[in-house]
Amino acid sequence: MSATASAGMLDLTDEQQDILATIRQFVDRDVIPHASRFDHDDEFPTEMVETMKEMGLFGTTIPEEYGGLGLDLVTYVLIVEELSRGWISLSGVVNTHFIASYMIKTFGTEEQKREYLPRMARGEIRSAFSMTEPHAGSDVQAIRTRAVPDGDEYVIDGQKMWVTNGLRAGLVMLLAVTDPSADPRHRGMTTFIVEKEAGVAELEGLTIPAPLKKLGYKGVESTELVFDGYRIDKGQILGGEEAGLGQGFKQFMAGIELGRVNIAARGLGIATSAFEHAIRYAQEREAFGKPISSHQSIQIKLAQMATKIRAARLLMLDAARRKQAGERADLEAGMAKLYATEIAEEVALEAMRIYGGYGYSQEYPIERLYRDAPVLILGEGSNEIQHLIIARRLLERYAI
Repeated sequence: MSATASAGMLDLTDEQQDILATIRQFVDRDVIPHASRFDHDDEFPTEMVETMKEMGLFGTTIPEEYGGLGLDLVTYVLIVEELSRGWISLSGVVNTHFIASYMIKTFGTEEQKREYLPRMARGEIRSAFSMTEPHAGSDVQAIRTRAVPDGDEYVIDGQKMWVTNGLRAGLVMLLAVTDPSADPRHRGMTTFIVEKEAGVAELEGLTIPAPLKKLGYKGVESTELVFDGYRIDKGQILGGEEAGLGQGFKQFMAGIELGRVNIAARGLGIATSAFEHAIRYAQEREAFGKPISSHQSIQIKLAQMATKIRAARLLMLDAARRKQAGERADLEAGMAKLYATEIAEEVALEAMRIYGGYGYSQEYPIERLYRDAPVLILGEGSNEIQHLIIARRLLERYAI
């Protein structure tokens, strides 16, 4: 039921099938056998990430002229699904990097593209995406981080939260308020490309506290970023000062919309992994003299799990294809994110029920999948917010 196994259903090209087969081989060989150990130790998977760099995955959607693979969004989300099938934290390493490269590719000046995209494509510099604050999650317009002009620089003060790759990233896409008097408020927000030394927690004007402790999604750090008089050149405004000042909210929302398709793929990866483990275990485990897969109650669970996974994949692909074609896709991306992440949690729980007590044990991967799933319900706009986005878009479409 993975993207690779479902290639015929998805009408994939030979190139897409070859790429996904390579990713699946990597996941089966190098990720799945070791993911639970890295998760339990909360250890960054350095060797896995190096392999991903060698495969060119950090430049998947970056145009070939800037050193990337130049692949389309559909191929990318299927790659993310496969990585997440192995371990969601691996897709977390590339997720924020992908959004950052998209923002630079779409909104950056030519100088910014040539400065950053080649290094990003090679994985020499990895990226983070910083919008959320302690008091401002879904309500982005409530952010307080300020960037005040001072000569040829801006001085940044404020605190960001839940920054995936915040410590190890060498590049951070940062949303800050440059005009607090703007009405509406989002017109006073600007994106800054913050280049910093990767892996260093204390920099001039920037402190990165110890990573946050989490239920799941381990191995990749989620951090705070504390700016206190951090100075940055005006040339680091995404798109340049003349074109980019006050455009940050729009730029970040474009990145988030793309990220929601990405999150849907990650949910699919978790659900697919849980299903694959469960259907194998159901045929191996015996109860009352026969494999539990012979019992109707287990068959119903497997049927429901597989149906939900297929429906979620079609929603994800529809959103990805619309976005790739340049169409408005906020409705479709919201639906895909909402449904795929909800079924990820549902399928992981059903897999645990099939495993019984063993599903609760760290000897098996189900407990890890169960702990990893909830973060997707919360990230890139909570699912409560997705309901509102979907409803508002529907009311626009069906206005009377």
